[in-house]
Amino acid sequence: MLTLRQAVCVIVHDTSAGLIAAVHYANDSWAKEPTWTVPGGKVEEGERIDLAAVRELREETGLVVEPADLRLVHTIQVREGWDGKGGFLLHAFATTRFDGELTNTEPDKHLAVTWVPADPDRLPMPMFVTSHASLLAHLTGSTGFSTHGWEHDADPRAVVRARPPRS
Repeated sequence: MLTLRQAVCVIVHDTSAGLIAAVHYANDSWAKEPTWTVPGGKVEEGERIDLAAVRELREETGLVVEPADLRLVHTIQVREGWDGKGGFLLHAFATTRFDGELTNTEPDKHLAVTWVPADPDRLPMPMFVTSHASLLAHLTGSTGFSTHGWEHDADPRAVVRARPPRS
């Protein structure tokens, strides 16, 4: 039986300021150029998904959240990861409750960790497809499930370059 790897991301939404925490990722193993994403990462073997989300957020941004304050907003099944080691499931959580100061705690991996407008039409680009889908699900109130990579000759390192027109 094939088990998909698990990954998490956390959309930290400061509703009073209308901002979301974003990471400008610079490691070229994931994309061919610096690319925007939301904080997150891999779930370790045997680790609870919500606790992985809390850990990854703290490790990447210095922000602290309680697992009970996370709300699952989207799950994405990715056919092939950027690393060529198979697919994974990304669980996107959102929270409006957090403590700490937003900090670039991994400057060797990230160009910046900063607040960006919580507006689907003003998200920074280019952005990882999975981050973009997760943010749109959160910001537009849609939830559920999506997939990435089942298109013919899909590039696992593809990014969203432009804001698609909204209907």
